[in-house]
Amino acid sequence: MNFLEFAKEVLKEDIGRGDLFERVAKPTRSTAKILAKSDGVFAGRPYVEAIGKLLELEFNWKIEDGKKFKKGDILATLQGDSTSLLKGERSILNTILHASSIATNANRFVEIAQGKITILDTRKTRPKLREFEKYATRVGGVVNHRMGLDDCLMLKDTHLKTLNQTLKEFIQQARKKIPFSSKIEVECESLHMAKEAFEAGADIVMCDNMELEEIKKVVEIRNRSYPHILLEASGNITLENLKEYIQTGIDAISSGSIIHQAVWLDISMKVEL
Repeated sequence: MNFLEFAKEVLKEDIGRGDLFERVAKPTRSTAKILAKSDGVFAGRPYVEAIGKLLELEFNWKIEDGKKFKKGDILATLQGDSTSLLKGERSILNTILHASSIATNANRFVEIAQGKITILDTRKTRPKLREFEKYATRVGGVVNHRMGLDDCLMLKDTHLKTLNQTLKEFIQQARKKIPFSSKIEVECESLHMAKEAFEAGADIVMCDNMELEEIKKVVEIRNRSYPHILLEASGNITLENLKEYIQTGIDAISSGSIIHQAVWLDISMKVEL
């Protein structure tokens, strides 16, 4: 969904068959400001601009995507008919709040990592909002994991239970059928399973819910015998324990909490005649 399509859907959801206030009030040329009432990392500008375009609002931005803001900062001023400002207020704020809250949470992970490890998001996104939410994690500095089932073949535990052949045989068969540039990732819950994935020819091995000491052993084997294979860790990785995972020597961690545990910030709009 592109920015304009997103904006149309957002406004359709909130305005419905028409803003009842607009039936009564006479529009006047008005100005509004978007005010930060908490600290954070800003995201959502292109989506908000699309909403503004549909409502014929003019924006004067004081901040760009990816920049930090403080409580009390004015993020933007906007002008237009008073009825249009009021009609778009909640859609504009919800978009900024949703995107900025995810970007802020993502940035916390990135700041702790300090470039020592790649931070990835996951497919644990709200239905119909994957592109939007993954956009927000990128603004916060996180690297997107796969966008969907079509850009990487990941074999999770549920997939592995359905195979009627060895993992190595399946991967050899998959290489002939998936795009040449697509990677194959295998989710492993034990050192034994990781060894099997190494030998089977996986491109990426995910250490899923493994103990830290076991992950270190996986890293040791990878470094010694399979240096071309990437290692990812996932499962209950938080801001509090992230540093421990960095010290194992893996290449990346993925965490769904970057998106689904993002707590909304406090941002408001004030209309001035």
